[in-house]
Amino acid sequence: MKKILFITTRNPFSTRFSGDVIGSRKIINTLKKNNSLDVVSLGEKEDFSQKNIFIFREPIKLLKLLYIIKSLIFMQPLQFGLFYSKEMKRFIIDRASDYDVIFCYHIRSTQYLPEHFYGKKIIEMGDLISDNYKQTFYSLNILNPFKYIFFLESLFVKKIEKNILNNFDKIILFSKNEIKKIDKLFLKKIVHINVSIDKIKRKYFFSKDNSKILFIGNLKYLPNILAVKSFIIETLPNLREKIPNIKFEVIGEISSFNKFLLSFYKSVKFRGVQTNLDKFIKGSICGLANLKIATGIQGKILTYMSYGLPVICSNKAAQNFDKNVISYKENHDLINLIVKLKDNKKISNQISKKSIKFVKNYSWKKIGREYIKII
Repeated sequence: MKKILFITTRNPFSTRFSGDVIGSRKIINTLKKNNSLDVVSLGEKEDFSQKNIFIFREPIKLLKLLYIIKSLIFMQPLQFGLFYSKEMKRFIIDRASDYDVIFCYHIRSTQYLPEHFYGKKIIEMGDLISDNYKQTFYSLNILNPFKYIFFLESLFVKKIEKNILNNFDKIILFSKNEIKKIDKLFLKKIVHINVSIDKIKRKYFFSKDNSKILFIGNLKYLPNILAVKSFIIETLPNLREKIPNIKFEVIGEISSFNKFLLSFYKSVKFRGVQTNLDKFIKGSICGLANLKIATGIQGKILTYMSYGLPVICSNKAAQNFDKNVISYKENHDLINLIVKLKDNKKISNQISKKSIKFVKNYSWKKIGREYIKII
C-alpha cells in the first residue's frame, strides 16, 4: 500500500459535468481502494469536512488577476495564475514528505509540486496542450485579442511540458499520435492510457424519421463553441435545404451570453448539462465532432460511440479513430455525409456496429487497472 497525494485544480467531487472532473474522480476512486490517498484541490468553497479530502477556496477575482500578471512576468502559463492558491501551495509543501507518490492531474497542478520531493512523481497530461493552443492561435481572427494570448500560452506551456519530461517519473498520455511527438530520450517515462467510457448502451436505432444532429461538449471550452457556431452559421442553413425538419441539439454547459445569441437561430436547441443521454440519442442521425482545433482523443466521440451512434468528425478530430468514424474535409462533404446517414440504413448500421466494437477497448473497468500498475 502506497501513500498518495493527488493534486488537481478542479474539485473532482463537484457537480460540474466536464471531462476533467469526471476523469479525476474515476482515478481517485480506483487508487483509494488499495492505497492511502489524500486529495488536494481548488473549489468554489473551502471544505475539509471529509477525511483525506482538502478543498481550498479559489482566490477572489482581483487576486486571480494579480497571479495571472505574475505568471506573465515570470513567463509561466497564464493558467498557473488562474489556478493558484497560496494556501494550497503551503499546505502541500508542509505535507509532501509524508507521501510515497504525488500524482498531478494536468499540467496546471505541477506548480504545486514541491521542489525537493523525492518520492515517485506521476502526471496525467492527457494531451500535449501546447499544440492545441497553437492551433487555436492560427484559428482565431487577427483582430481577436485572444489570438495573441493563446500564442503566448502555447510558448509558456511548451516550456512546462519540457520540464515535466525531465522531472516526472511517469507521464500519462491518451493518444499514440501524441506520443510520437515526444523525444525518444523520454519514451521510457511515457505511459499510454486511453480515455475511458463507463458503459456501452447501444441506444441508437436507424430510422428514416431520425432528424437530429447531436453535439456533446462543454461550450465554455473554446474549440467546442467555435465548432458549434460554425455548424449553426455555416452548415445548418444549407443542410436545412436538403433536410427541412433537421434539428441541432447541443448538450453541455454554455455561457448565458452565447446561449442567448445562438438560440435565435432556427432548428437549434441547447439542452444544458445532462447526466442521462438515452432520450437524446433516440431520433438522432449522428453525433458531431466538427472540431477545427483538436489534439489527442476526443471524449465526445467515445461517448457517441458508446451508444452505437454513428459519428461524423473533421479530419483533425478523426485522427485516432481509423475507419470507425466518418470524416470530412470540406463543409459540403459534411452536409452530404449527414444526408447519406439519414437515408442509408446499411451505412448507418455498419458505422454503428464499428463504433460498438471499437469502444469496447475504452471501458473504465479495463483502463482503471493501468493506473494501479503505475502506482
